[in-house]
Amino acid sequence: MKKTIIFFLTLVFSQNIFSQNNEYDKGLVELAKTYKNFHFRSDPPSNVYQEVNSISSEKLLKAKKFISEVVTSNNKLLTSEFLTKPDTITLKSLYIIRGVNWNMHEAEAEDNIIVVDSLKNEKTDYHELVSCYYGMLFSAIGNKNKPFDLSEVNFFLNNYNLSNDTEKGIFFLMSMRTFGTMIWGYINVPKPPNYKKALDYIKKYPRYNGIDYYRFTDLNFKDFKLTTDKRKPKESFKKYYINKYVETLMYHSLCLSQKKKHGKEKDNLLLESILRNDSYWQYTEYKPTLEKIFKKVKE
Repeated sequence: MKKTIIFFLTLVFSQNIFSQNNEYDKGLVELAKTYKNFHFRSDPPSNVYQEVNSISSEKLLKAKKFISEVVTSNNKLLTSEFLTKPDTITLKSLYIIRGVNWNMHEAEAEDNIIVVDSLKNEKTDYHELVSCYYGMLFSAIGNKNKPFDLSEVNFFLNNYNLSNDTEKGIFFLMSMRTFGTMIWGYINVPKPPNYKKALDYIKKYPRYNGIDYYRFTDLNFKDFKLTTDKRKPKESFKKYYINKYVETLMYHSLCLSQKKKHGKEKDNLLLESILRNDSYWQYTEYKPTLEKIFKKVKE
């Protein structure tokens, strides 16, 4: 009789765990669908928020709130609640949601639950989870908050549960990836480039720890690998994101070069940013240009 009771209790416990995991997996897929459909431009109808709220898995409480905010125009992602790094379960959940979203964009996608299972079992570097979170956050800030103007925003990086310089560097570079994308088109699409419009956007960039973005130089943390393109193997975080950041700095310098009155600003940019630090040149395709610039400065 005692063995029967133990067997019954074990069976009930196992079924409960299976049910919880099943609800978690299905919830991840539903959140990925919401993210896929509404994180870029279009706004979700009210029933979508109701569907998100109805997801029952307790492990997804914070992920649900984050996704609801990400798909909302003029959202609250710039508040401390969302700028603060969440717990590991939420970070991993959002990493899986992003991966399932990528899968959903394929013409012949894998079964979403199989993708969920694969990503759950993947031994993902914690720094990649942090990068994924802030990548999703800042992309949504750029996509959903119009008109763009963060000139009054000051990110104090000690306030967001960031454990060390690596995580602070991730926060900074993921944000600058989004802000750099905003001026890329003005430099590369029109002929000649629209330097004035690009500079107007740059003036709307936020500050970090009370300083202009280009003065942020605390990026000397250990490199790690992450997925930057679902079609490619994991690659160097620094080679990808520092290169993008250097590109933004170079565009800024080009904009300032158009008028003599910006000469001092340009000098400040070149001499106070990471551009002058040749140890960072290994991460960027702009190394030959930087060598020429700083050779002239030395002369």
